[in-house]
Amino acid sequence: MRTKAAVLYTPNEPIVIEEIDVASPRRGEALIRVLSAGVCHSEVHVIRGRRPAPLPAVLGHEGAGIVEDVGPDVTAVKPGDHVVLLWRTPCGRCHFCATGRPALCEESAKAGSAGTMPDGTIRFSKDGQPIYHFIGPSCFSQYTVIHENALVPIPNDFPMPVAAIMGCGVITGVGAVVNSAKVPPGSTVAVFGVGGVGLSAVMGANLVNASQIIAVDLNPRKLDWAMALGASHTVNASECDSVKAILELTDGRGVDFAFEAIGQTAVVEQAFDATARGGMTVMIGSPRPEAQIRVPARIMFGQERVLRGSYYGSTRPYEDIPWLVRLYRSGRLPLDKLISRHYPLDEYNEAVRALEAGEVARSVLDIMPM
Repeated sequence: MRTKAAVLYTPNEPIVIEEIDVASPRRGEALIRVLSAGVCHSEVHVIRGRRPAPLPAVLGHEGAGIVEDVGPDVTAVKPGDHVVLLWRTPCGRCHFCATGRPALCEESAKAGSAGTMPDGTIRFSKDGQPIYHFIGPSCFSQYTVIHENALVPIPNDFPMPVAAIMGCGVITGVGAVVNSAKVPPGSTVAVFGVGGVGLSAVMGANLVNASQIIAVDLNPRKLDWAMALGASHTVNASECDSVKAILELTDGRGVDFAFEAIGQTAVVEQAFDATARGGMTVMIGSPRPEAQIRVPARIMFGQERVLRGSYYGSTRPYEDIPWLVRLYRSGRLPLDKLISRHYPLDEYNEAVRALEAGEVARSVLDIMPM
């Protein structure tokens, strides 16, 4: 069938919005009518040539939609189900899936790097030439095919724009706090970089009753958003030394947990320097492949510091997405406040410009109407 999609052919060139072909779902797969998709920096890294990906590719990895059709042997979803799309497709059988860490699924990592479905094949094409998938969902398309393991059903009356951002940015930020770091109540927390993921980490810290939540950014607008979502203090890193400011706010001790949500190694090092004895520094942002981090080994050893990564919020999606739905509905997780703007699919290039300019926390593409 035909579908309108956002296709990247060449880095640093505008995205092409065009009609392409999408094949029918095969065994274990579903055809999704995409309603909403979040605009995330992960695509921007590929667009700007900072992250390798097979091209041409249909972009989009954070979305929600309705199941239109299913292939043979699908049991997880049925036509008419409303679903959140996952960019990690747990195989359920590898070592990491079997031990409760599906975000690290080995088989999903292989398919994501190759730009294919889990079986190694491709569903998109134009004029008979293949167009790759982008780490699974490829949800900047009116229709996409995705494995049933990468779908989480949600209530049919749940708002689709909110569901879309849960699939990456929200679970990455909230999950880093709750799953990866396991921040206990009363802890002090700093979040370096309060875009969509960092703001989600702020909400996660507020959710677990952190006693002090310090948001750090260069953009005053983002700091205002952080305060509205639960931060107790803000630090404008364009006006002061952020590490010194955090030490002053914590009586010279530093924070128990520091989260870096940008993907810049220099900021990871600042977050480490702002972490207290016995504390944990958590890297959420996606760095360049060649990036290296330098931290003082003696301090890491002598102060029992922990420096760790958090990939996809260490999520257990079949448990965590329904949990997020309940939290949103109870008013404890105001996810709609993250959404700054809506754009039609045709205006994706403008959405990228606004994201890079720091004008939005999270914007959503309205792919298709209900």
